[in-house]
Amino acid sequence: MAPKMMSKEEFLGLTGNEVGVSDWFDVTQDRIDRFAEATEDDQFIHVNPQAAAQTPFGQTIAHGFLSLSMIAGMGIGVMPMVEGAKMGVNYGLNQVRFLTPVKSGKRVRGRYVMAEVRERARGIIQTTYDVTVEIEGEAKPALKAEWINLVYT
Repeated sequence: MAPKMMSKEEFLGLTGNEVGVSDWFDVTQDRIDRFAEATEDDQFIHVNPQAAAQTPFGQTIAHGFLSLSMIAGMGIGVMPMVEGAKMGVNYGLNQVRFLTPVKSGKRVRGRYVMAEVRERARGIIQTTYDVTVEIEGEAKPALKAEWINLVYT
């Protein structure tokens, strides 16, 4: 899905608006295992189904940082872009809260609200998104984060 393109003026007027909800993404054990390998975080609750079955979770769970790292990929296609933008880059996070573990085999999606958008300097627009990562079939989300990006025009 291609991002919605809009004029700079339209983009700057998005504060307070939900800008998109991503498709569902599978959080498979293979995805969890590959993340564990990439980050060298192989704690048993993530990679050992037999040991994880004995915990209150009852099975393996995704790393919180795996769920957080997925906000970029989930945002592709739902976060709008300014016409003529050269690139967008991560600037950081103000706040992250991991609210519910994502169990292996579940699906997640991202919900994006433009909390703030402003022209920071000529040719640079700063966005702050309130991102919620929802878990299919769960009442509480996996996480909530304030995600800051810079758009270079």
